[in-house]
Amino acid sequence: MRFIPTELPGLVLIEPRVFEDPRGFFMETFHSEHFRDAGLPIQFVQDTHSRSVAGTLRGLHYQLRRPQGKLVRCTRGEVLDVAVDLRLDSPTLGRWFATTLSEDNRRQVYLPPGMAHGFCILSDIADVVYKCTELYSPQDERTIAWNDPQLAIAWPLGNPLLSDKDRRGLSFAEAEKYAAGQSSRLAP
Repeated sequence: MRFIPTELPGLVLIEPRVFEDPRGFFMETFHSEHFRDAGLPIQFVQDTHSRSVAGTLRGLHYQLRRPQGKLVRCTRGEVLDVAVDLRLDSPTLGRWFATTLSEDNRRQVYLPPGMAHGFCILSDIADVVYKCTELYSPQDERTIAWNDPQLAIAWPLGNPLLSDKDRRGLSFAEAEKYAAGQSSRLAP
């Protein structure tokens, strides 16, 4: 596995070693010793699987008091995966990072706790699976508007399919940010 740091501290792209032959391929998607050596978590408590159709956008989601670290990959199709830094003590607060994850490139991305996460579907259908460091907590979940002008994320979709929850997302300035397990309101 190759671990590639990004400009957002703690956000890491992961490229697995893939062994291919006429039968197909084999790869490791998680190896505790390699993750530990790269400074990433080795304990995950929940796996999640999402299937979406073309034009769907999910996010930007985060949990306030029980922030989740996420190890994300796309096992079918292709997505644009986006993380937004919400950590009050981070030099990159309010900045976002996007990468394409697909069944072809087989990349993964690790988002540390304190980041909002979202993705949009670039193929006819896509399956996204992720491991979480904290359990899903619906009462703790928050949503930032996908099209917040302050963030100005370069989504490749102009009029995405959204859930009701995602349609009601708050602006970045109104959103409760994560800081060392405490909530706060901050307009950067």
